[in-house]
Amino acid sequence: MDLFEGATTAAATDLGFATLAFDRAAWRRDDAVWQAAAMVDPEARFVAVCRDTPVLALDGGALNPLLSQARASDLGPAGDVLFLGLDEGAPRFALEIASQQFDSLKLREDIKLIDMRSIAMQGLFSPGIINAIGTAKAMLLWHNRHRFCSNCGVATAATSAGWKRRCQACNTEHFPRTDPVVIMLAVRGDQCLMGRAPQFPEGRYSCLAGFMEPGETIEDAVRREILEETGVRTGRVRYLSAQPWPFPSSLMIGCLAEATSSEITIDATELADARWFSREEVRQILRNEHPKGISAPPRMAIANHIMQIFADSN
Repeated sequence: MDLFEGATTAAATDLGFATLAFDRAAWRRDDAVWQAAAMVDPEARFVAVCRDTPVLALDGGALNPLLSQARASDLGPAGDVLFLGLDEGAPRFALEIASQQFDSLKLREDIKLIDMRSIAMQGLFSPGIINAIGTAKAMLLWHNRHRFCSNCGVATAATSAGWKRRCQACNTEHFPRTDPVVIMLAVRGDQCLMGRAPQFPEGRYSCLAGFMEPGETIEDAVRREILEETGVRTGRVRYLSAQPWPFPSSLMIGCLAEATSSEITIDATELADARWFSREEVRQILRNEHPKGISAPPRMAIANHIMQIFADSN
């Protein structure tokens, strides 16, 4: 089987943040009358975030990420509100809770503050709801970091139901950013190249990754990042699938790259180690059975799925 002649791979159902929950209903974003009515719709629900952390209601022992307007209002002073879309016709919003409420929310028995990674890794909600929470987190953080115009420095104001900011002086429009990141396995025969970042847990190896630069194609970025981090040269590149990654606002672009050299020269500023793994070793790693205790990223990460595609090939 030639790994580089396959079609695009559909995102796995357990890939974190990659399953769209709602109809984005973008045509409603500039309808101020509709938005005002939607905000007070009895079926409206709010994904609340405080200090970059989702705020979850605890109802009879069950966690609920979709809060009614009354429940959301009870959390304290609010900031930005963003229209997420429609869930079978019912409006859904992201809501920023003022950061000074964080400590008091932690003390409440009817509220849980759980970080986004833990929510996704533990699969606390359906994939679509995890996507919505991740979108809310990323978008509200973007608003917090773009209060002022990069063109003239004057304060900006949110418009289009939170999907745009406009400068109040020069009228420059600012849109939410997504930072593209290539994440890939270099493959040579039945071996693949993986590395360890210094911050990884002990024994963890994963795909190489790096941010795309202006003027690059996906293929160019894949080849450059592998070469810079390990000295390995690559030729053909195959795109597999992608994963929104709200840490803070990236899009992980999963690929395979055909290695044309094998000698490794590690960039010590990026990696603690890099080595070639056989297909059987990767299978052991994914089963948590590697004799040296080497582990893979969790199933919610696209790196795990790229490794699985390699492990399943012949």
